Amino acid sequence: MSEIHVIEQSGEEPDGTQNSLGSASVLPFPAKKGKTEPLAPGEARPGEWEAELPDEQPDNDGAVAEGDPVDPPKHEFPPSIAEVIEAKDKARRPVLPDWLTSAQQRAAIAKWAAGHYGQTTAYHLVRTPVYSAKLLAYAPRGAVRWVGATGRWVSDAEGLPVRLAAVRTEDAGEYLKLSRQRDARVKLRSIIATLASVIGLGAALAMWVLAPAWLLTLALIALTGALGWVGAPADRPLIDAAKVKFRHRKLTSDIVTRAFLAAGLTKPDQGIAFPQPIRQDGDGWRVVVDLPYGKTFSDAVKKRDALASGIDVAETQVFLDRDTTSSRRVSMWVANRDPLAVPTGRTPLLGADRVDFWKPFPWGRDERGVEVEISMLWLSLLVGAVPRQGKTFSARTIALAAALDPYVRLYVFDGKASPDWRKFSMVAHRVGFGTVPQGGVDPVMHLVNSLQELKADVEDRYHRLSELPLHVCPEGKLTPTISRDKKYGMPLVLFVVDEVQEYLMHPVHGKTILDLLVFLARVAPAVGVSVMTATQKPDDTACPSVLRDQHQARFALRVGAYQVSETILGAGSYGEGLDASRLLKSHKGVGLLKGMSDDAGIVRTYLADGRDAETILTRAQALRQSEGTLSGDAAGEAPADAALATILDDIAAVIGKGETKIWSETIVDRLADHRPEVYGPWAEMDPKPKAEQLTAALKPYGIGTDQIGRRIDGKTVNKRGIERAHIAKAITERNKKRDAG
Repeated sequence: MSEIHVIEQSGEEPDGTQNSLGSASVLPFPAKKGKTEPLAPGEARPGEWEAELPDEQPDNDGAVAEGDPVDPPKHEFPPSIAEVIEAKDKARRPVLPDWLTSAQQRAAIAKWAAGHYGQTTAYHLVRTPVYSAKLLAYAPRGAVRWVGATGRWVSDAEGLPVRLAAVRTEDAGEYLKLSRQRDARVKLRSIIATLASVIGLGAALAMWVLAPAWLLTLALIALTGALGWVGAPADRPLIDAAKVKFRHRKLTSDIVTRAFLAAGLTKPDQGIAFPQPIRQDGDGWRVVVDLPYGKTFSDAVKKRDALASGIDVAETQVFLDRDTTSSRRVSMWVANRDPLAVPTGRTPLLGADRVDFWKPFPWGRDERGVEVEISMLWLSLLVGAVPRQGKTFSARTIALAAALDPYVRLYVFDGKASPDWRKFSMVAHRVGFGTVPQGGVDPVMHLVNSLQELKADVEDRYHRLSELPLHVCPEGKLTPTISRDKKYGMPLVLFVVDEVQEYLMHPVHGKTILDLLVFLARVAPAVGVSVMTATQKPDDTACPSVLRDQHQARFALRVGAYQVSETILGAGSYGEGLDASRLLKSHKGVGLLKGMSDDAGIVRTYLADGRDAETILTRAQALRQSEGTLSGDAAGEAPADAALATILDDIAAVIGKGETKIWSETIVDRLADHRPEVYGPWAEMDPKPKAEQLTAALKPYGIGTDQIGRRIDGKTVNKRGIERAHIAKAITERNKKRDAG
């Protein structure tokens, strides 16, 4: 049974004396289900008590009394050196590397070393017969080379060019001197060679006669191996490489200076300063550079390509970070290899039993391999990219995290009806795919109704939160306790719309969907309703700026041009060095994240493929069933009538019984009176666009419009219109499909 702990304060000590700050004790309150017990006079339920504190604190003469705060006060340094001390504290480097202080990292490195060297050993063991054959084939050549080298040494062949030079200059004295030296050398070396040959031949004969077979075999193998090694061609490696070596160089100040000179960020007579030594940082090098006065970080960002060329690495290996202490200081990280092409692996959500959506959850890793955690609280997120760069998978990972929190209500709509989001039907409160009616339900109308449903909920939340007592709702804001208490009915909500441009460009409801999404993205996050939209067309036509600008957070994966990147990330992002068009096709699931925190950066999102997503959603469904939070479409609950209604039902409701044919503009006017919140904007159009709007709305149902003539004031007037029979037939076919499904 869970317990609620309340800290009760009093002004008395256990012995009855009064202290200055009071004492605190922790009291357990068992959480009871069902009816609550009546309260005795003067008693209060947990969370509803009020503490009575003395109006004045008794003077204690500075003495520390029992019950004083246990946290020691922070040191207060003189203002003149406080900034220096703070900077030095931040600059402290750990005594030991991180991997030595972490048992988990030590185990990971040991595991890697075992696998690395184990694989290398196995690789060469398998190829031992090939190496042996090579050594045996090269041994005769090695013997010839050894004999030739020995002969040249004995004959002092290295001195021959000098003696010949003396002959050419006809220097008799020098020649005689060199000849005597050569004779002495040859005599000594001949004696050594003779003794070595006699002793060696005798040792070989002794070993042949006396040595055991295994020792003789070992000696022959060693001799053959040595001769084969000597006889191996220089252009043909005897032993194959077990690992493919990648370019790895030590970064020095000379190389960095060369790069900044080549980029035009400094001049030979100016130079650059290194406030910190160049050091290794993960799988790369950390360089901090002070540019010449007048040069800024923005200048360095514009020269990133030239810097990479000066260092002789790919552009995707150079990362520039702004330093808050100086505009001319640049912190640069140079990776040993392209880190963005290295997959981050499968999402950790596969091993999570549940997620607390109130806390940050793992979404990916940055370029240095550091885990990136994000939170969707109090914001909306826009995700944009060209097709097949991981846009949907990146957004889906966030939705999977929300699914593992049983107290998060999910709305999921996919404008392209792809298989990527289908399994969310297991947990989503409202779900819809595509824009074409299926099974008697119009997904576009379902989206409109869901947005209207959520808008009403958001407006209601603002009123209810402002009316709750302060001890329940401090500052009128949603809290974890309120969001998880079913009696309040205010859970966290994540509203996901993938390929949002398909809905925004809908000829009938596009304007309504846009207005509702703008409202939710702007207003809803403050009461726990987050909106995440994803699109591959972030231009003003498909995804207007009025909606994009309401998203506090942006995530741009690879796009085609820097203008598109700035459209997603916001104006001025290119000047900050954020350009998603520089990402490569191989950078799947990699994007630039801005607005989630004070710093923008690169995120390599974790992967959850279709099978992993289904595994997570199956666990999430069971979790919601056990918590009793499965609702809406996922629970098989029929949506409200408004959600099932389509334009067919609305038209049928406004056509009179005796009317067989009716003009389109007349239908639109009646629809606006019938449901002004949906069809009101249509009625404001001119007659011709008004009729065209209705024609476009009926097109998905296979209903066309015809010329309908009426006599008005003695004249025949022809206008586009519809027949009642066509509407009735479409409704009948829809109902048959619904019953069959």
